[in-house]
Amino acid sequence: MAEAQTEARELTEADAAAELADLRAQIERANEAYHRQDAPEISDAEYDALKARAMALEEAFPALATPESPTRQVGAAPAEGFAKIRHRVRMYSLANAFDDAEVADFVRSVRAFLGLAEEAPLAFTAEPKIDGLSLSLRYEHGRLVQAATRGDGQEGENVTANALTVDDIPKRLEGAPEVLEVRGEVYMTHADFAALNARQEARGDKTFANPRNAAAGSLRQLDASITAARPLRFFAYAWGEVSKPLADTQLASIQRLKALGFQTNPLTARCATVPEMLDHYAAVEQQRATLDYDIDGVVYKVDDLALQGRLGYRSTTPRWAIAHKFPAETAWTRLEAIDIQVGRTGALSPVARLTPVTVGGVVVSNATLHNEDYIAGRDAKGQPIREGHDIRVGDWVQVYRAGDVIPKIAGVDLKNRPQDSEPYQFPTHCPACGSEAIREEGDAVRRCTGGLICPAQAVEKLKHFVSRAAFDIEGLGAKQVEALYADGWIREPADIFDLEANYGSGPRQLKNREGWGDKSAKNLFQAIEDKREIELNRVIFALGIRHIGESAAQLLARHYGTWEAFRAAVHEAEDRESAAWAELIDIDGIGAVMAESLVTAFAQERERASIDRLAERLTITDVAAPSAEGSPVAGKTLVFTGTLERMSRAEAKARAEALGARVSGSVSARTDLVIAGPGAGSKAKKAAELGIETIDEDAWLRLIGQG
Repeated sequence: MAEAQTEARELTEADAAAELADLRAQIERANEAYHRQDAPEISDAEYDALKARAMALEEAFPALATPESPTRQVGAAPAEGFAKIRHRVRMYSLANAFDDAEVADFVRSVRAFLGLAEEAPLAFTAEPKIDGLSLSLRYEHGRLVQAATRGDGQEGENVTANALTVDDIPKRLEGAPEVLEVRGEVYMTHADFAALNARQEARGDKTFANPRNAAAGSLRQLDASITAARPLRFFAYAWGEVSKPLADTQLASIQRLKALGFQTNPLTARCATVPEMLDHYAAVEQQRATLDYDIDGVVYKVDDLALQGRLGYRSTTPRWAIAHKFPAETAWTRLEAIDIQVGRTGALSPVARLTPVTVGGVVVSNATLHNEDYIAGRDAKGQPIREGHDIRVGDWVQVYRAGDVIPKIAGVDLKNRPQDSEPYQFPTHCPACGSEAIREEGDAVRRCTGGLICPAQAVEKLKHFVSRAAFDIEGLGAKQVEALYADGWIREPADIFDLEANYGSGPRQLKNREGWGDKSAKNLFQAIEDKREIELNRVIFALGIRHIGESAAQLLARHYGTWEAFRAAVHEAEDRESAAWAELIDIDGIGAVMAESLVTAFAQERERASIDRLAERLTITDVAAPSAEGSPVAGKTLVFTGTLERMSRAEAKARAEALGARVSGSVSARTDLVIAGPGAGSKAKKAAELGIETIDEDAWLRLIGQG
């Protein structure tokens, strides 16, 4: 991962954006196969590595935090056929570490957020990461009343009847809190898996690829009697909603779950230092081959639950936990071809087509090549990578899956290079529309200049528009978008909301198309109708404007409040000397690069007209603000400057935003309050010049009731 972070920092922002677009397509396919079909196309290690690379890119380029980044995703939407259950407490995924240094970095980040000195005690639990299916069990008055899969983290599948057939899951609890949601992993032992596959094969039924697939497929049966016949197990290791805390620490809570009758993992331990954590990891890894169930790493969690509460969560992962994954493998294969894919921003992304090769039990047939510099053997600064060796069609290349882009070409065997091979010539024209593909100064990516006339860009924009973090229209996925675009039924997002009017009746009806019927057509029309009213942040993100990811869209929506205010502000900001432009770049987390991209998009007549046509068909609502009843800072703009001594800057910002305040990175006439610690310089001086109230950290804590 360290190499990935270094490599990410060497990319330009445009280069990183193009790579993230490619990651998105790979991860969406993997999510669909893994979470909904129980038939993964890539291994957990490969999927985790895709996430690791995306995280490295986001750390280097915070403006690119988009849903195609794994940091914006948890699982996948519930499959059709199951009733849906909304989790009372969201189910999160875990951030990953791939080496010892990243574990140490994780511990340092926890200490920094909490403001703990290096010598201050800070304990963690360490437990094996079970390779199974996440499940949440809800008990009320000691009785199991509901079971749900993780789904997308907020909404899962109702598998209560199935869970009641699993022997490891208690049906009743004695001495439990009135409400208790127990979370853990459904899995299958190696012995039970082998016996199940033998029975399946003897009956001529489908066999399973691995124990995880077998466990997931068995639990997610519409017929609970099938689940009952499958040998499923359950390890408990966490909880959701509880009416009364189980204990004060993670380890004590796990011990309480065990006392209540749940199976908990005996390899769970408490560690006081990073060396102890790494020693436990090594010990678990040594036992991995002898365990009768699959694990793919060790999970570290801050032991003190009060500290977990202070640390809180990122968009999809807790700050207080991380999964230390086991290493992956490498293999050599032939590079058969280099294809060029065109993304929604016009970026030309090269993809290596490989002779299929098995790497750690997974068949790999393609790899991301990033850009023309990467193919040529140099980084964004012109320095050699892979010892300066370029990559050519016909080369014998090494592919590996670890904490970087996966699959990734790590090296080239020059001894086996064909004598007639030639350096790869990167195209200077778009393969989709023939328009010139230019590479601007300072940009590592070539981009098609075709804009809206480029079918590849148009289709990718439409796919982005219907993606999960955007409009998320059920029944309208990538394949449907491609088909409808190819036939001219949709050309821009507004056309989606005219589908029923144009193709709901008459000679050309959706229900008469191949793959559609009366019911599926009606369902799609209703799904589209359901999205006519939608939150402002989702609309902004769905526009697919370069650099404007999900987090940036949320910041913009929170700042401007309404579509009308946002639209007017962007228009006024076309004047770079205006107050609107100054306000836009002053939003903490936006900055000049994103602001420029946003204003430029709206300034283009054709794109602006397309956006306006879409807005005319929608009712755009504000994003619900954080609960801030009685908050003394709700609606105010705050600036933190200097050194905070009783909480970290990140914790102070998170607390302020939770109380309904806006946190800015600079002082202006729109600032309401400045919190200045020791060492405050120009910001405090400017606040004094503008007559803005300035208080110290102690006064800030008293103001919010923590003094």
